[in-house]
Amino acid sequence: MTTRTTSAPTRPAAPDLDIAHAAALPGAAVLAALGVTSDGLNARDVAERSARYGPNAVSSHRARLVPVLWHQLRSPLLVLLMVAAVASYFVGERSDAVIIGVIVAVSVGLGFVNEYRAEKAAEALHTQIRHETVVRRDGHAVRVDVTALVPGDVVELKLGDVVPADVRLLSVTGLECDESVLTGESLPLDKSTAVVGAGTALAELSGCALMGTVVHAGSATGVVVSTGARTGFGAIAAGLGTHQLDTEFQVGLRKFSMLLVYVAGALTTSIFAINVVLHKPILDALLFSLAIAVGITPQLLPAVVSTSLAAGSRRMSRRKVLVKRLVCIEDLGNVDVLFTDKTGTLTLGRIDYMRAVPAAAGGDPGEVLRWGLLCTENTTTVGGNPLDQALWASPGSVAQRATLTGYTTMGVLPFDHERRMVSVVVRDPAGHTVLVTKGAPETVLDRCTGVSPDARQALEAEFAAGNRVVAVAMRPFTGGQQPAPADEQGLVLLGFLVFLDPPKHDAARSLRRLADLGVAVKVVTGDNSAVAAKVCHDLGLGDGAALTGADLDGLDDTRLADAITRTTVFARVSPEHKARIVRVQRLSGGGVAFLGDGVNDALALHAADVGISVDSATDVAKDAADVILLEKDLDVLADGVTEGRRIFANTIKYVLMGTSSNFGNMFSAAGASLFLTFLPMLPSQILLNNLLYDTSQLAIPTDSVDEEQLRRPSHWDIKFIRRFMVFFGPLSSVFDFVTFGVMLWVFHSGPDQFRSGWFVESLATQTLVIFAIRTRRIPFFRSHPSLPLTLGALGVVTVGALLPATPFASALGFSPLPGGFFAALAGMVLGYLVLIEAGKRVFYRLVRTTTATPRPAPRRHLRRRAAYFSTAEPAGHAGTRSPQGLR
Repeated sequence: MTTRTTSAPTRPAAPDLDIAHAAALPGAAVLAALGVTSDGLNARDVAERSARYGPNAVSSHRARLVPVLWHQLRSPLLVLLMVAAVASYFVGERSDAVIIGVIVAVSVGLGFVNEYRAEKAAEALHTQIRHETVVRRDGHAVRVDVTALVPGDVVELKLGDVVPADVRLLSVTGLECDESVLTGESLPLDKSTAVVGAGTALAELSGCALMGTVVHAGSATGVVVSTGARTGFGAIAAGLGTHQLDTEFQVGLRKFSMLLVYVAGALTTSIFAINVVLHKPILDALLFSLAIAVGITPQLLPAVVSTSLAAGSRRMSRRKVLVKRLVCIEDLGNVDVLFTDKTGTLTLGRIDYMRAVPAAAGGDPGEVLRWGLLCTENTTTVGGNPLDQALWASPGSVAQRATLTGYTTMGVLPFDHERRMVSVVVRDPAGHTVLVTKGAPETVLDRCTGVSPDARQALEAEFAAGNRVVAVAMRPFTGGQQPAPADEQGLVLLGFLVFLDPPKHDAARSLRRLADLGVAVKVVTGDNSAVAAKVCHDLGLGDGAALTGADLDGLDDTRLADAITRTTVFARVSPEHKARIVRVQRLSGGGVAFLGDGVNDALALHAADVGISVDSATDVAKDAADVILLEKDLDVLADGVTEGRRIFANTIKYVLMGTSSNFGNMFSAAGASLFLTFLPMLPSQILLNNLLYDTSQLAIPTDSVDEEQLRRPSHWDIKFIRRFMVFFGPLSSVFDFVTFGVMLWVFHSGPDQFRSGWFVESLATQTLVIFAIRTRRIPFFRSHPSLPLTLGALGVVTVGALLPATPFASALGFSPLPGGFFAALAGMVLGYLVLIEAGKRVFYRLVRTTTATPRPAPRRHLRRRAAYFSTAEPAGHAGTRSPQGLR
């Protein structure tokens, strides 16, 4: 290790050094140019360079006022309405124009406030998700957030890491990097410390590891040359928007919005045409038609959704579930199949070394342990392998450590998930050189000669007991210092290292809870099939036979889809097998989640509808996941599924009620236009009615959800929504037409009083119907609404009923209503709720929701990886030399 000198500059001597120039220089020259040694930077250097270069980020997660406001204003209907209102102002209809403007402004303001609060919740959520890397500072290996890296930091890379910056490699052990995110090249590239020629293309910098790429195999040490937007990855990311891929929930919202566009277009056109044919003023007809179009649109749907998701994210955060994007909460609730690994999920994840079992009867367990210790890759607590750490920290190894003196490690072939082994070249005290291999028993035994039946029986006994086993083998080695995969042949089995990872005491209860939620749990593991089956049996997860990776290779997708339904355990599977299992399951419909925390889980995490990882997972797994669990606990996941379903159920309440009641009101308006000599409701009154109604619905996110709605996943079904709208909309129109008759033939009302009566009745019926539509049970008796929803609905109805009697009545076009009207109103509201309740029974018997349709695997690209290098502050916001990062 090079000793740090006091003469080293505290800032890089070549501030314009980029990765292309660094690749053309030897590692020692790059260290000198950056003013650092292999011991890394000290705290003062880090502080100065952090101030100079800013955070190592290419994007930021901040709640921004302007984009949120633009999201509220970009509705073409609102724009047309405001244009028409301005036109009416200049032709003399000034009071109506002002009222319309005020109502639209209040509506936009409500949506803005709620959506901005949701953005702030997402920003707070983002600060809880951390991605860390191992860096040497002051000569010690420490973990720091990737955004805290600065040029000159010496970083350590290992299998599964996302490379945290543009790095000039200083030492390499079998390093391979997947650079597909930058180059599109699917095969991993070999890396070395060799110098390349000046002007070499980014994709050919073999002596460098580039930001955003993934360590596919091996390990390395390197020095950070460029960070943030100054990296090759950052430069590409800065040229893209930060729009995330749509989730299934967002796709459903978009389809629902298109349905409303068609309905609004048809009604608006027909109503405008009817009014023009009946020789009503064209401007009034236009304003009325536009108001109808706005009225049928649930204007505050984004606000209701955002409020629901923001409140849900806070509740889930308290339950130790973090989501990268708020809309992922909805998709989590849609899950009906969960594929999960075994270690730490069904088991304690606290791996303890138990004993060594010699391959030969009467053999020395101490010898097996000693060679196992010599074949240990990491013995530190920073970035170590869990099995190696458990072995090294065990009481049994303490006595053996003294015997390791005199042994020298000459070279290492690191573990990877294809070989499932690690090999080291060791020189013993007598000067003999041997190759020691340690790994999955099946793969090690395949490379051994002369394995006795007793050894195989001992192995099967350990598997049957549910223990994890690592095989140790060796042979004389006459090659060079660095072993290759071809050298792992002709081995002699020494024995087995046995580890214990017992089942969690509460795992069985968590599995039952997920089963009650309609979520089928299936175990996908790289462990031995007998071990996995034993754990699943002990937890009551099933006794069926396990499928191995070799079994999967013999099945086409059709047969695999059938096998998945009958199989609980998939063992000894590769990363590609895991991803294929997920992809095939998705083609059969429903929501598929995958829970994993290793580099071998990344492909499956990407392929799932919802990728779930844990806070202690590898970088690449956390990067691929949509949801992060602060505890690797299925009970925590069940909380998340329940919350997702509750939010979805409340969102659908608003959608069903809003579309049906608004459709009914607009249908009534179209019918009234045929026989009335005046507009049945002024444009400003339609907008005010819609605003008051939507305001009451902002309390929907607080509502309780019936237990049966939580027992199964729900999916967007546009056909179901359309049928609901067409079925229940005309039911509300029945009472609208009754109101028309009462106002015209009982009270002999003029235009102002007629409009007042319909305003109050339509507001009361469409607001109070939430109590019937919110549940399939009998409302109030078998299903109770939340207190905020009850108070909100009753409060809005009260305000609507009092408006015609207030001093504002004449300005709004209202006039006082007779006392007898309110008696009739009470009867109509009661009759309406009874009719809706009867309609519910008929509708739900006749209509069945459609099943989910097959979906292609989700696409992932560079924008998603950019979120890995993000802060809650503007990226690159530090010195004037730092380019503005991607927001």
